[in-house]
Amino acid sequence: MIARFLAVCGDQRRLSPHTLRAYGLTLERFEDFLIQHTGGGVVGGQLAALEPADLRAFLARRRSEGLAPASLARDVSALRGFLGWLRRSEGLACDAVAALKSPKQPRRLPRAVAVQDVRDMVEVVGDAALLPWVAARDTAVLLLLYGAGLRIGEALALTGDALPLGDTLMVTGKRNKTRVVPILPQVRDAISAYVAACPFAVAVGQPLFRGLRGGALDAGTVRRAVQGARSVLGLPASASPHALRHSFATHLLARGADLRQLQELLGHASLSSTQIYTRVDAAQLLDAWSAAHPRAS
Repeated sequence: MIARFLAVCGDQRRLSPHTLRAYGLTLERFEDFLIQHTGGGVVGGQLAALEPADLRAFLARRRSEGLAPASLARDVSALRGFLGWLRRSEGLACDAVAALKSPKQPRRLPRAVAVQDVRDMVEVVGDAALLPWVAARDTAVLLLLYGAGLRIGEALALTGDALPLGDTLMVTGKRNKTRVVPILPQVRDAISAYVAACPFAVAVGQPLFRGLRGGALDAGTVRRAVQGARSVLGLPASASPHALRHSFATHLLARGADLRQLQELLGHASLSSTQIYTRVDAAQLLDAWSAAHPRAS
Protein backbone atom coordinates (compact mmCIF):
# COMPACT_ATOMS: atom_id res chain seq x y z
CA MET A 1 0.00 0.00 0.00
CA ILE A 2 2.87 2.35 0.77
CA ALA A 3 4.41 1.66 -2.63
CA ARG A 4 1.11 2.36 -4.41
CA PHE A 5 0.59 5.55 -2.44
CA LEU A 6 4.07 6.83 -3.30
CA ALA A 7 3.51 6.00 -6.96
CA VAL A 8 0.34 8.11 -6.92
CA CYS A 9 2.22 10.95 -5.22
CA GLY A 10 4.89 10.87 -7.89
CA ASP A 11 2.72 10.35 -10.97
CA GLN A 12 -0.35 12.43 -10.11
CA ARG A 13 0.66 14.89 -7.40
CA ARG A 14 4.11 15.44 -8.93
CA LEU A 15 5.86 15.47 -5.57
CA SER A 16 9.62 15.89 -5.73
CA PRO A 17 11.92 12.85 -5.35
CA HIS A 18 13.15 14.34 -2.06
CA THR A 19 9.59 14.53 -0.69
CA LEU A 20 8.81 11.01 -1.90
CA ARG A 21 11.88 9.64 -0.11
CA ALA A 22 10.92 11.46 3.08
CA TYR A 23 7.32 10.22 2.93
CA GLY A 24 8.50 6.68 2.28
CA LEU A 25 10.85 6.72 5.28
CA THR A 26 8.10 8.13 7.51
CA LEU A 27 5.60 5.47 6.48
CA GLU A 28 8.15 2.67 6.89
CA ARG A 29 8.86 3.93 10.42
CA PHE A 30 5.11 4.10 11.03
CA GLU A 31 4.73 0.48 9.92
CA ASP A 32 7.58 -0.61 12.23
CA PHE A 33 5.94 1.31 15.08
CA LEU A 34 2.57 -0.37 14.49
CA ILE A 35 4.17 -3.83 14.42
CA GLN A 36 5.66 -3.16 17.86
CA HIS A 37 2.55 -1.34 19.05
CA THR A 38 0.12 -4.11 18.08
CA GLY A 39 2.47 -7.06 18.48
CA GLY A 40 2.01 -8.40 14.97
CA GLY A 41 1.79 -7.68 11.27
CA VAL A 42 -0.17 -4.73 9.96
CA VAL A 43 -3.23 -5.27 7.77
CA GLY A 44 -5.72 -2.87 6.26
CA GLY A 45 -8.38 -3.43 8.87
CA GLN A 46 -5.97 -2.42 11.62
CA LEU A 47 -5.21 0.84 9.82
CA ALA A 48 -8.90 1.67 9.62
CA ALA A 49 -9.31 0.92 13.32
CA LEU A 50 -6.51 3.21 14.47
CA GLU A 51 -7.34 5.58 17.29
CA PRO A 52 -6.07 9.16 17.68
CA ALA A 53 -3.99 7.90 20.61
CA ASP A 54 -2.15 5.51 18.27
CA LEU A 55 -1.15 8.32 15.91
CA ARG A 56 -0.18 10.59 18.79
CA ALA A 57 1.96 7.82 20.25
CA PHE A 58 3.86 7.49 16.98
CA LEU A 59 4.45 11.24 16.76
CA ALA A 60 5.49 11.32 20.43
CA ARG A 61 8.11 8.68 19.71
CA ARG A 62 9.35 10.65 16.75
CA ARG A 63 9.54 13.77 18.90
CA SER A 64 11.52 11.87 21.53
CA GLU A 65 14.05 11.02 18.79
CA GLY A 66 14.88 14.70 18.56
CA LEU A 67 12.91 15.67 15.46
CA ALA A 68 12.48 19.36 14.81
CA PRO A 69 8.96 20.77 14.40
CA ALA A 70 9.44 21.02 10.63
CA SER A 71 10.28 17.31 10.39
CA LEU A 72 7.31 16.39 12.59
CA ALA A 73 5.06 18.48 10.36
CA ARG A 74 6.34 16.51 7.37
CA ASP A 75 5.53 13.26 9.18
CA VAL A 76 2.00 14.51 9.84
CA SER A 77 1.66 15.43 6.16
CA ALA A 78 2.80 11.94 5.12
CA LEU A 79 0.33 10.26 7.47
CA ARG A 80 -2.55 12.49 6.39
CA GLY A 81 -1.81 11.86 2.75
CA PHE A 82 -1.47 8.11 3.18
CA LEU A 83 -4.56 7.64 5.32
CA GLY A 84 -6.59 9.94 3.08
CA TRP A 85 -5.50 7.92 0.06
CA LEU A 86 -6.55 4.71 1.85
CA ARG A 87 -10.04 6.14 2.28
CA ARG A 88 -10.39 7.23 -1.34
CA SER A 89 -8.68 4.34 -3.11
CA GLU A 90 -8.90 1.34 -0.79
CA GLY A 91 -12.15 2.06 1.05
CA LEU A 92 -10.35 1.99 4.42
CA ALA A 93 -11.67 4.94 6.39
CA CYS A 94 -9.45 5.91 9.33
CA ASP A 95 -11.38 8.52 11.29
CA ALA A 96 -8.41 9.09 13.59
CA VAL A 97 -6.68 11.12 10.87
CA ALA A 98 -9.00 14.03 11.67
CA ALA A 99 -7.24 14.39 15.04
CA LEU A 100 -3.81 14.88 13.46
CA LYS A 101 -2.47 18.39 13.94
CA SER A 102 0.82 19.74 12.69
CA PRO A 103 3.10 21.17 15.38
CA LYS A 104 3.43 24.92 15.45
CA GLN A 105 6.73 26.10 14.13
CA PRO A 106 8.25 29.55 13.84
CA ARG A 107 8.46 30.96 10.34
CA ARG A 108 12.16 31.43 9.83
CA LEU A 109 13.17 34.39 7.73
CA PRO A 110 15.52 33.52 4.88
CA ARG A 111 18.88 35.24 5.25
CA ALA A 112 20.10 37.04 2.19
CA VAL A 113 23.75 37.32 1.19
CA ALA A 114 25.00 40.86 0.61
CA VAL A 115 25.65 41.84 -3.00
CA GLN A 116 29.41 42.23 -2.48
CA ASP A 117 29.56 38.89 -0.64
CA VAL A 118 27.85 37.24 -3.62
CA ARG A 119 30.48 38.71 -5.94
CA ASP A 120 33.28 37.58 -3.65
CA MET A 121 31.79 34.10 -3.29
CA VAL A 122 31.55 33.60 -7.05
CA GLU A 123 35.13 34.81 -7.49
CA VAL A 124 36.54 32.58 -4.73
CA VAL A 125 34.67 29.50 -6.00
CA GLY A 126 36.07 30.10 -9.50
CA ASP A 127 39.62 30.61 -8.22
CA ALA A 128 39.46 27.44 -6.11
CA ALA A 129 38.53 25.17 -9.02
CA LEU A 130 41.29 22.83 -10.16
CA LEU A 131 40.47 23.06 -13.88
CA PRO A 132 39.55 26.13 -15.97
CA TRP A 133 36.36 24.55 -17.32
CA VAL A 134 35.29 23.61 -13.78
CA ALA A 135 35.85 27.22 -12.72
CA ALA A 136 33.66 28.36 -15.62
CA ARG A 137 31.01 25.79 -14.70
CA ASP A 138 30.84 26.71 -11.01
CA THR A 139 30.75 30.41 -11.85
CA ALA A 140 27.87 29.86 -14.29
CA VAL A 141 25.87 27.81 -11.79
CA LEU A 142 26.19 30.35 -8.97
CA LEU A 143 25.37 33.27 -11.24
CA LEU A 144 22.30 31.36 -12.42
CA LEU A 145 21.12 30.87 -8.83
CA TYR A 146 21.59 34.51 -7.93
CA GLY A 147 20.87 36.14 -11.28
CA ALA A 148 17.71 34.16 -12.09
CA GLY A 149 16.54 32.96 -8.66
CA LEU A 150 16.67 29.28 -9.55
CA ARG A 151 16.66 26.47 -7.04
CA ILE A 152 19.84 24.44 -7.27
CA GLY A 153 17.87 21.41 -8.48
CA GLU A 154 16.30 23.51 -11.25
CA ALA A 155 19.69 24.75 -12.42
CA LEU A 156 21.24 21.28 -12.46
CA ALA A 157 18.22 19.84 -14.28
CA LEU A 158 18.84 22.08 -17.30
CA THR A 159 19.81 20.27 -20.48
CA GLY A 160 21.29 21.17 -23.83
CA ASP A 161 17.76 22.01 -24.96
CA ALA A 162 18.27 25.42 -23.31
CA LEU A 163 20.94 26.33 -25.84
CA PRO A 164 21.46 28.67 -27.54
CA LEU A 165 20.48 31.04 -24.74
CA GLY A 166 18.25 33.99 -25.44
CA ASP A 167 16.84 36.67 -23.17
CA THR A 168 14.72 34.15 -21.25
CA LEU A 169 14.99 30.59 -20.03
CA MET A 170 12.31 27.95 -19.57
CA VAL A 171 12.68 26.33 -16.14
CA THR A 172 10.94 23.26 -14.76
CA GLY A 173 10.32 23.63 -11.03
CA LYS A 174 8.49 21.74 -8.33
CA ARG A 175 5.72 19.40 -9.43
CA ASN A 176 6.93 19.77 -13.02
CA LYS A 177 5.57 23.32 -13.26
CA THR A 178 7.34 25.41 -15.86
CA ARG A 179 8.05 29.12 -15.78
CA VAL A 180 9.97 31.62 -17.87
CA VAL A 181 12.76 33.61 -16.22
CA PRO A 182 14.80 36.45 -17.72
CA ILE A 183 18.51 35.84 -18.20
CA LEU A 184 20.91 38.69 -17.50
CA PRO A 185 23.69 39.24 -20.05
CA GLN A 186 26.30 38.41 -17.36
CA VAL A 187 24.60 35.08 -16.67
CA ARG A 188 24.25 34.31 -20.37
CA ASP A 189 27.92 35.12 -20.98
CA ALA A 190 29.00 32.91 -18.04
CA ILE A 191 27.01 29.93 -19.33
CA SER A 192 28.34 30.45 -22.85
CA ALA A 193 31.91 30.57 -21.51
CA TYR A 194 31.32 27.32 -19.64
CA VAL A 195 29.83 25.58 -22.69
CA ALA A 196 32.82 26.67 -24.79
CA ALA A 197 35.30 25.35 -22.20
CA CYS A 198 33.47 22.15 -21.27
CA PRO A 199 35.31 19.05 -22.57
CA PHE A 200 32.01 17.18 -22.96
CA ALA A 201 29.61 17.87 -25.80
CA VAL A 202 26.42 19.50 -24.53
CA ALA A 203 23.75 17.84 -26.65
CA VAL A 204 19.98 18.07 -26.69
CA GLY A 205 18.53 15.97 -23.88
CA GLN A 206 21.88 15.76 -22.08
CA PRO A 207 22.71 17.56 -18.81
CA LEU A 208 23.96 21.10 -19.32
CA PHE A 209 26.21 21.10 -16.26
CA ARG A 210 28.63 18.17 -16.08
CA GLY A 211 30.72 16.57 -13.39
CA LEU A 212 34.40 15.71 -13.79
CA ARG A 213 33.60 12.38 -15.46
CA GLY A 214 30.94 13.74 -17.77
CA GLY A 215 27.85 12.78 -15.80
CA ALA A 216 25.29 15.21 -14.46
CA LEU A 217 26.71 17.65 -11.92
CA ASP A 218 25.78 16.74 -8.36
CA ALA A 219 24.31 19.36 -6.02
CA GLY A 220 26.72 18.23 -3.31
CA THR A 221 29.64 19.36 -5.46
CA VAL A 222 28.18 22.87 -5.65
CA ARG A 223 27.49 22.94 -1.91
CA ARG A 224 31.06 21.89 -1.10
CA ALA A 225 32.45 24.60 -3.37
CA VAL A 226 30.29 27.21 -1.63
CA GLN A 227 31.29 25.85 1.77
CA GLY A 228 34.94 26.33 0.88
CA ALA A 229 34.26 29.91 -0.22
CA ARG A 230 32.43 30.59 3.04
CA SER A 231 35.48 29.50 5.00
CA VAL A 232 37.77 31.78 2.97
CA LEU A 233 35.45 34.78 3.25
CA GLY A 234 34.31 34.21 6.82
CA LEU A 235 30.65 34.05 5.83
CA PRO A 236 28.02 32.36 8.04
CA ALA A 237 26.68 28.87 7.36
CA SER A 238 23.46 30.46 6.11
CA ALA A 239 25.35 31.61 2.98
CA SER A 240 24.41 28.46 1.06
CA PRO A 241 23.58 27.95 -2.63
CA HIS A 242 19.88 28.23 -1.76
CA ALA A 243 20.60 31.54 0.01
CA LEU A 244 21.55 32.94 -3.39
CA ARG A 245 17.94 32.40 -4.48
CA HIS A 246 16.78 34.18 -1.32
CA SER A 247 19.19 37.00 -2.10
CA PHE A 248 17.78 37.31 -5.62
CA ALA A 249 14.28 37.76 -4.20
CA THR A 250 15.26 40.05 -1.33
CA HIS A 251 17.38 42.36 -3.48
CA LEU A 252 14.71 42.61 -6.18
CA LEU A 253 12.04 43.43 -3.62
CA ALA A 254 14.25 46.05 -1.99
CA ARG A 255 14.55 47.75 -5.38
CA GLY A 256 10.82 47.94 -5.94
CA ALA A 257 9.88 44.63 -7.59
CA ASP A 258 6.18 43.80 -7.56
CA LEU A 259 5.26 40.93 -5.26
CA ARG A 260 3.17 39.16 -7.91
CA GLN A 261 5.96 39.40 -10.44
CA LEU A 262 8.40 38.07 -7.87
CA GLN A 263 6.06 35.13 -7.26
CA GLU A 264 6.18 34.29 -10.98
CA LEU A 265 9.97 34.60 -11.12
CA LEU A 266 10.43 32.31 -8.11
CA GLY A 267 7.82 29.78 -9.22
CA HIS A 268 5.89 29.90 -5.94
CA ALA A 269 2.51 28.21 -6.06
CA SER A 270 0.95 30.75 -3.66
CA LEU A 271 1.61 34.38 -2.87
CA SER A 272 1.98 33.57 0.83
CA SER A 273 5.31 31.87 0.09
CA THR A 274 6.56 35.05 -1.56
CA GLN A 275 5.24 37.42 1.10
CA ILE A 276 7.90 36.25 3.55
CA TYR A 277 10.35 38.46 1.64
CA THR A 278 8.41 41.54 2.67
CA ARG A 279 9.19 40.54 6.26
CA VAL A 280 12.86 40.14 5.35
CA ASP A 281 12.92 43.63 3.86
CA ALA A 282 11.14 45.08 6.89
CA ALA A 283 13.57 43.32 9.22
CA GLN A 284 16.52 44.83 7.36
CA LEU A 285 14.97 48.29 7.62
CA LEU A 286 14.54 47.87 11.37
CA ASP A 287 18.14 46.71 11.73
CA ALA A 288 19.37 49.76 9.84
CA TRP A 289 17.15 52.05 11.89
CA SER A 290 18.25 50.59 15.23
CA ALA A 291 21.91 50.86 14.22
CA ALA A 292 21.75 54.43 12.92
CA HIS A 293 18.92 56.33 14.60
CA PRO A 294 20.03 58.31 17.67
CA ARG A 295 16.79 57.48 19.48
CA ALA A 296 16.80 53.77 18.65
CA SER A 297 18.04 52.71 22.07
